[in-house]
Amino acid sequence: MTELLLKYFRNKQQEVEKEKTYDTQCPFCSMQCKMQLIEQSIVSRKRYMTVGKENPTSEGRLCMKGANAHQHAFHRERLKYPLLKVNGEFVRISWEEALNHIKEKFTRIQAEDGHDAMAVYGSASLTNEEAYLLGKFARVALKTRYIDYNGRFCMSAAASAANQTFGMDRGFTNSLSEVPFARCVILAGTNIAECQPTIMPYFEKAKENGAFIIAIDPRETATTKLADLHLQIRPGTDAVLANGLLKVIIQEGYLDHGFIEERVNGFEAVKDYVHSLRLDQIAEQTGVSIEQIRTAARKFGKEKSGMIFTARGVEQQIDGSVAVCNFLNILLVTGKIGKLNCGYGAITGQGNGQGAREHGQKADQLPGCRSIENEEHREFMARVWGIPVEELPGKGVSAYEMMEKIYEGEITGMLLMCSNPIVSNPNAVFVQEALKKLKFFVAVDLFVSETARLADLILPSSSYLEDTGTMTNVEGRVLLREASFPCPGEVKHDWEIICDIARALGKGKYFSYASPEEIFNELRMASRGGIADYFGITYDRLKKECGLLWPCPDESSNGTNRLFETSFAHPDGKAVMAVVPNELAASKEKANEEYPLYLTTGRVVSHYLTGVQTRKSPALAARNIESFLEIHPSTAKAYGIGDEKLVKIESRRGSIVVRSKWSETIRPDTVFVPFHWADSQNVNLLVAKELDPICKMPGYKLSAVKVSPLF
Repeated sequence: MTELLLKYFRNKQQEVEKEKTYDTQCPFCSMQCKMQLIEQSIVSRKRYMTVGKENPTSEGRLCMKGANAHQHAFHRERLKYPLLKVNGEFVRISWEEALNHIKEKFTRIQAEDGHDAMAVYGSASLTNEEAYLLGKFARVALKTRYIDYNGRFCMSAAASAANQTFGMDRGFTNSLSEVPFARCVILAGTNIAECQPTIMPYFEKAKENGAFIIAIDPRETATTKLADLHLQIRPGTDAVLANGLLKVIIQEGYLDHGFIEERVNGFEAVKDYVHSLRLDQIAEQTGVSIEQIRTAARKFGKEKSGMIFTARGVEQQIDGSVAVCNFLNILLVTGKIGKLNCGYGAITGQGNGQGAREHGQKADQLPGCRSIENEEHREFMARVWGIPVEELPGKGVSAYEMMEKIYEGEITGMLLMCSNPIVSNPNAVFVQEALKKLKFFVAVDLFVSETARLADLILPSSSYLEDTGTMTNVEGRVLLREASFPCPGEVKHDWEIICDIARALGKGKYFSYASPEEIFNELRMASRGGIADYFGITYDRLKKECGLLWPCPDESSNGTNRLFETSFAHPDGKAVMAVVPNELAASKEKANEEYPLYLTTGRVVSHYLTGVQTRKSPALAARNIESFLEIHPSTAKAYGIGDEKLVKIESRRGSIVVRSKWSETIRPDTVFVPFHWADSQNVNLLVAKELDPICKMPGYKLSAVKVSPLF
C-alpha cells in the first residue's frame, strides 16, 4: 500500500519544485510506528503525505490515524503564541510576559498557601525526556508533592498488578516477535483492531499458525471476529470469569507443578478459594456459559505455550488491579511466563504510556520505577539532582484525587501539560467546577482544548513533527523519535517550556539543558540500577539499532527481550499469586429498575483519546463526526429508540445526548459510547468518581444508565 501511495503521489513530479522528507514517529497509540512525512512544494502551495518506515515493532505499517497525523499539526487552529485571559478573552502576549506572570502567580500562591498548593498534571504523550523533566520540575523547582498524569487512567491497573505479581512492571514480558508462535492467546478487554491496528498482523499470523484465540468482550468487534471463541461477558465481571477459568484449570489438572513449586508463592490459597466456587454461579454472574468457560480453560491449559493480553476493558474498573492479577494467576498456574512464546502483555493505550510512568510523573514514583517512599531511592535521586534529601517531597495523590483537592481548596494553582482532564476524568462536571476554583491555571497544549478554555494562561507546545525525544512503546522498546520540522510561530518544545519556567522561578541551575539528548543522559543516570534501567541506552545506539527493550544496564547489553526467564523481581525471586474474591465484582454499581442498562466505553478506529488532535484532522473526523450509542435492536425497540436517532443517556451523575446506532453484536443488557467527544457528548459525565483502592483507576467500563429518545 505504501508503494502504491508513493507511486501515485510522485506521478505528478512535473509539478514539483522541491521535495523534503522528514523522519518521525506516530503521535498516537503505543505501537509508536516509525514513519516519514513527505513535503512537496508546488508553485504557491505545499502538499504532504505520510508513509510508514521499517522498524522492529510495526514493520513499516501505518493505520489511518498515523497516515493522517500531519493534518492536525498543520491545522489553522494550532496555537502559535502565548495567550493570557483578560476579561474572559484570550489575548496574545510575549513569552517574557508569560513567564513573568507565572513567576508572580506561582510564587504568590506558594507564599500564601504552601509549596503543596501548586500541582502539576502531566501526560503520557510526552517524551521520556519531558516526562522525566516534569517530575523533576514538580519536586525540585516547585517542591510540591502533587504531580500525577493522565496515564493514571490508562495503565495504572496493569502496572500495579504486574508489580504485585511479578515485582516489576513492563508492558510486555516478551517482544511481539513471539506472538505468532504462541499456541493459545487470550485477548481480555482489548479491541486492538481499532485501538492499535498495526499490531493485528502478529495475532493474524498466530491464527494462521494454528493458535486458538479467545476474546473476552461484551461487544463483537473487529478483534473478536478474529477469535475462535468469543466470551461475551457482562461488563465488570472479568475477575469473576478469571476465577472460573482458574477453577477448571486447577480441578482438571492443567498445572505446571514444578514451576509452581519452584517459582510461585500463594498458590494454595488461590486453589482453596476457587475450589469453594460454583461454576453455575460464575456463569450466572458473568453471562458466559459453563461450556464456554470449560472450553476456554481447557484450550489454554492444554497447550504448551500461551499468552494473555489485557487492556482497558479489564483494567478500567474499580477492581481493575486485582482483575489483572487474576489473569496473571492463570499464567502462573500453567507455567506460561518467562518461557518462549509464553507471557503477558498490557496493551498500552497512549503513545508513551510505558515510558511516561517510569520516570517520575506518577505521584508515588521516581525515575527508573523507584519508589518515592523508599529512603534509599530518595537518597539516590537527591544525589542525582543535587538537592538535600529532606527537600524531596513525599508521595502525592492520583490524578482524580488532585481534582478533589483543588475543589477543597488545598491545591490552588496548576500547571497542566498536554492533557484534557475535563473530558478524560470521571465525574466530569465536578472536575470542571474544581478547575474553575484555581487561583492560577496554566495549560500547555497544541490547541485550545476543552480544558485549556478554563486556563488563565496557555503556552503553545510543539508537535510530534517538531519535538525530538525518546518514547517507550507497547513492548517496552525505547525508540528515538527524530523530529526536524520547524516549529510554527513562537512555539516551544515542552522541555524548553519547563526549563524556562524553572529559570523564572530561580531554579535554572537544575534545568540548564541544551538538547533532549542532554536530558536523556541525565535520565540514564537517574534510572541506573532501578527496575526500569535505561543506563545502557544512548541516542547513538537507538539510531543504529532501531530501539532497545529495557532493562539495559550497560552499553554492552542488548536489552532484555524476555523477562523472568530465571526469576521474578521480588526479593525471593518468586511470583506472587493473590486470591481475588468474586464479592468485589458484586459490590459494583448495578443495573436496576430505574437504570436498567450497563454502559461501557471505548475507542473507535479514527479517533484518539479525547479527540483534540484527531477531530482536527479532516480525513479522520469525516469517518466519525459525532459520538454514538451502540445498542442492540431489541433493547432499542423496548425503549422506543429508532436507528440513527438522537438519544438521551442518563446515569446517577448526569446526562448526554448522542445518536443511536443499532447493533446486533452487543449484549442486549449493555450499551457502548466512545469517549472522544466533549461537552454534551462527553460520556465521562456519566461515570462515577469511585476509584480502584489500589491503583486509583476510575470505573469507566461500568455505569448503570437509562436511555430514552430525545424527541
